[in-house]
Amino acid sequence: MAFFSSSFYLLLLLSSIALSEAAGWVGVNYGRIADDLPSPDKVVKLLKDQGIDRIKLYDTDSAVLTALANSNISVVVALPNELLSSAAADSSFTDSWVQSSISHFYPSTKIDAIAVGNEVFVDPNNTTKFLVPAMKNVYTSLQKYNLHSSIKISSPIALTALASSFPTSSGSFKQDLIEPVIKPMLAFLRQTQSYLMVNAYPFFAYASNSDKISLDYALFQDNPGVVDSGNGLKYSSLFEAQIDAVFAAMSALKYDDVKVVVTETGWPSKGDEKDVGASEENAASYNGNLVKRVLTGSGTPLRPNDPLNVFLFALFNENQKPGPTSERNYGLFYPNQQRVYDIPLTRADVESEAPTMVNGGSKAQVPSSKGQTWCVANGKTAAERLQAGLDYACGEGGADCRPIQPGSTCYNPNSVEAHASYAFNSYYQKMGRASGTCEFGGAAYVVSQPPQYGKCEFPTGN
Repeated sequence: MAFFSSSFYLLLLLSSIALSEAAGWVGVNYGRIADDLPSPDKVVKLLKDQGIDRIKLYDTDSAVLTALANSNISVVVALPNELLSSAAADSSFTDSWVQSSISHFYPSTKIDAIAVGNEVFVDPNNTTKFLVPAMKNVYTSLQKYNLHSSIKISSPIALTALASSFPTSSGSFKQDLIEPVIKPMLAFLRQTQSYLMVNAYPFFAYASNSDKISLDYALFQDNPGVVDSGNGLKYSSLFEAQIDAVFAAMSALKYDDVKVVVTETGWPSKGDEKDVGASEENAASYNGNLVKRVLTGSGTPLRPNDPLNVFLFALFNENQKPGPTSERNYGLFYPNQQRVYDIPLTRADVESEAPTMVNGGSKAQVPSSKGQTWCVANGKTAAERLQAGLDYACGEGGADCRPIQPGSTCYNPNSVEAHASYAFNSYYQKMGRASGTCEFGGAAYVVSQPPQYGKCEFPTGN
């Protein structure tokens, strides 16, 4: 193999660092349908103590927004569904709302975005027709206060907005929503350089189809994966398949350029008999694996270069939420501020499990995650970049590339992608699966199932 120079790879390494810095982030929803929660001041202290720097609210409660002032915690606030008709009818209403609920607190309170409504399409009060006009009026009011370039506007949609989500490539929006609201909303998001908010719960799909869906597939655990019959992509998690179904639906309408933020996702730690899979162990597995997955910086199979950004649901168990027991047990924390289960919540938490430099440069062999992961090449990357990363991994990187030499066990399939995947993974495992060691200038990403290239078995770090 020919090896690229150190200076050439330095360019890739700098690109890798930039990508790592632009990796996905994790926030938490701060719901308050409960009568036993700590005061907003105590909640802000909890957030800071835990390193949580992004939250999403379901209103613009003044006590909460005041407590968040000067905390450097980014906030998504909401205009509730019951205000949509008023917001759509009269811009003077949104002028007043923006003045009292947004500009009064900004910038001391770091308001990043406004969620106009929440899962409006399934609102029994039939507020769908008010959504886009309300979004436009709120935006116009933000312009009057010169806040339109600092604060994004969007609206969370549930996956029930899709007419089809399996196979993932068949993702499409319900026909009766497309012209009245989906297309106008996506056009507005494109025009204002905002993003679509999506609420995605693999738990619901699993609980309804546990005889067909593997629990490991739903929890980001090791599993054989699911190959999409339409596009040939392989999915190792239900969550990624759900998000790519949304991307497919957007692509069908020619809105590939609109980004997505997952504004709700989670797993209950307790449930009723019908809440199949609701348990503390499964909640810890889903949320913990999701956090680690997001903080690797890689996207979904359909959009591998778009980092995943998510808000977990929710900060606390909320004892006054109606419905089954599971609805009251999505919290990461009990109202007494003790954790329901222990999972990483920040990049620092994940990296604390990664190898640390000792003895002048050798690595302490501590896995970066509790579940096994592998590093593979991004097949959409130019062959020259894959080759550059391959040469570095097998050269200066010290990866064991003997199995991909001619005549060796993993030489076939003889392709740059297959060889690069083997070399990238060898380097990644050698480095203890540390955060940032599966980048290669954007030519690689982490997966949670064993790669399959012919009969070649990829090594693990165990």
